[in-house]
Amino acid sequence: MPVEWGAITVKEILNPIGGTLISGVPETVPAGISTDSRNIGEGDLFWALRGETYDGHDFALKAMEKGASGVVVHGAWVQSEWRGNGLGAHFFAFSDRAVISVEDTLKALGDLAAWWRRRHRLKVIGITGSSGKTTTKEMTAAILELGNSTLKTQGNFNNLIGLPLTLLRLTRDHECAVLEMGMNRPGEIARLTDIAGPDVGVILNVGMAHLEGLSDIDGVARAKTELIERISLNGLMILNGDDVALMKRASLFSKPKMTFGLAKGNDVRGAHIRQEGTEGTRFSLQYRGNTWPVHVRIPGVHNVVNALAAAAVALSLNAPTGHIIEGLRSFSAIRGRFEVISLKGEVILVDDTYNANPSSLGAAIASVGSLVKAGGKIIVGLGEMLELGDASLAAHRDAGRRVAEGKAEWFFAMGDHARDMIEGARTAGMHQGRLKIVKTHHEMATEIGHVMSAGDLVLLKGSRRMQLEKVVEGLRRRTRTP
Repeated sequence: MPVEWGAITVKEILNPIGGTLISGVPETVPAGISTDSRNIGEGDLFWALRGETYDGHDFALKAMEKGASGVVVHGAWVQSEWRGNGLGAHFFAFSDRAVISVEDTLKALGDLAAWWRRRHRLKVIGITGSSGKTTTKEMTAAILELGNSTLKTQGNFNNLIGLPLTLLRLTRDHECAVLEMGMNRPGEIARLTDIAGPDVGVILNVGMAHLEGLSDIDGVARAKTELIERISLNGLMILNGDDVALMKRASLFSKPKMTFGLAKGNDVRGAHIRQEGTEGTRFSLQYRGNTWPVHVRIPGVHNVVNALAAAAVALSLNAPTGHIIEGLRSFSAIRGRFEVISLKGEVILVDDTYNANPSSLGAAIASVGSLVKAGGKIIVGLGEMLELGDASLAAHRDAGRRVAEGKAEWFFAMGDHARDMIEGARTAGMHQGRLKIVKTHHEMATEIGHVMSAGDLVLLKGSRRMQLEKVVEGLRRRTRTP
């Protein structure tokens, strides 16, 4: 029977999370769950998590003061702070509120989400890959929402905190859940799969991302295919059949599989691709001898592949083809993810600043050529790509080479590996006078503004922490009407 907040007691929560009620009333009924004391709602259960820069336990009392119905805390904290340092006395005014002790609050959050998910009858789709996860998740949801009440990951809530919190939003009305699954170290996808219990798993690609925790491309493949290893025997895996590293690793598993891609032999295939600049892309969707015309309003062949993955999910769930065509047509660009922006002066800005790794960078550079107008030039501004470990130097030089081969006329680089990117572009033939290292977002926006003119295209991309969206805003300010 489905469970819902506002109808489940603290007592019912204890067993799934291995918790002990050390204070308060077991019949307490939480209104919801929150990990942030700043926006906790009246009656919510506050879950104290420890991060790199914060400890939720420091805000447990504040959560009570703001109306929390209880708190979930580490057992070690109970021993050292609650009892050892007498902190429990401060909670005396809230003696009717629940204080639940668990061995590990992060693990307990996942355990509760796993239990919650299995108390609901619905189809769960888990999506992972080195790039394209969010776009594919949104495309998939856009299709499924046309016929089903669908829950989806909000923003990038795709980790060991975000995915459980998403699942804990499930209600009895939901028929589908589309979940993004991110990772940066071995074991995370396995744990997320155990929590989500997906009926359908999607692996978009295996690329050079998060190599600090995974060593090399084979390590990425092993980590991504934890989804295949841990999905149930009845689960279906949907795989990018054009990705050699992925398919090699996937061949080790006997789980049911469905492939998508551009090459012949894929179960779901895209053919007759026609790129129409800022109007997006048209292609033929082929499946089991049938062909349907599809229009996605965002450019780039890589987004055709994302659309094929979303279509494969929908086809596996027997969604009407009309829903697939309409859902993909209605999908619009996500901010910071190959978002095409028209600037004053007939300049096209491609904002791909949300994140970057070698795979997504290559896809972005390969796609912008179809957007530039006749006579216009391509200008590229890159921030460095983080978490590449020992591969950083080679990857950044290769990034510069890709910029040069993508016919860019100007290249501006920023970050600790800016010199390596510039060197890669110079070695590949770009003129030294059109290559420049910049130190700040303002400098990059200024330099690009000086060289761009009508008909030009500007591509901006970098890892999340490089914050190149500040350059986007700088260029928008420069071209804004006074």
